[in-house]
Amino acid sequence: MAGKLVVRSRAEDPNLCKGATAIEQAAWADLGYLNYTRAHYEFFQDILDQYPEYQLCLVDEETGYPVASANSVPIACAGPDALPPEGWDWLVEMGAKGGGRKDYLGGLAISVPAVHRSKGYARRMIHALLMLAAKKGLKGVIVAVRPSAKHKHPNVSIDDYITWTTEDGRAYDPWLRSHIAAGCQVVKPCHRSMVVEEPVQFWETWAKREYTQSGLYELPGGLTPVEIDMKTGKGLYAEPNVWVAYSV
Repeated sequence: MAGKLVVRSRAEDPNLCKGATAIEQAAWADLGYLNYTRAHYEFFQDILDQYPEYQLCLVDEETGYPVASANSVPIACAGPDALPPEGWDWLVEMGAKGGGRKDYLGGLAISVPAVHRSKGYARRMIHALLMLAAKKGLKGVIVAVRPSAKHKHPNVSIDDYITWTTEDGRAYDPWLRSHIAAGCQVVKPCHRSMVVEEPVQFWETWAKREYTQSGLYELPGGLTPVEIDMKTGKGLYAEPNVWVAYSV
């Protein structure tokens, strides 16, 4: 059981980097193919290094070890109405540009390992990002939300999925529901939020199967099928997410 929990940035305590990396790798291990979007591969680590004050950890004070993390970056954006069809990749690329004005905080990830889920840590990290945006004088927080239950319905369009509700009228998806409960505005789907185009052999490695024909195939944890093209020898995965925005 964790002791008293406090939010600290990597700038405040550089020793958190190792623990935070372990948490992020454990939380996203089954979705490692997402690390190969061009934006992630080229820019993500640079953002972590350049903006340590925007990389937050929920830390057990007794042990000094993090139990959850949140990654973010300040970006220039005219506002929620100006958000593009691209999502997470766009946030990373905008954050990597550096310099110039910064209007919003781009939320990149909240990572909670399985052992610590359902304890309210993710909601606490949402609040920490809102507090950070306010402290930095930004207008709000923009997030390309990855719906946590969409992988169970990979052949349903994101446009239809976000209209689903529970019997009591709340959003069907648990993670989207958490954001709404925290006060966000659901803006619109971002249909090409994370795009990975790699050789067929790459996808065989992650899917643990061989592909012999072109077509659409479900992926472990994927929110939409991967499109395999045997003529080009490539597979294209274009993950849809949901743009949400918070004001501070």
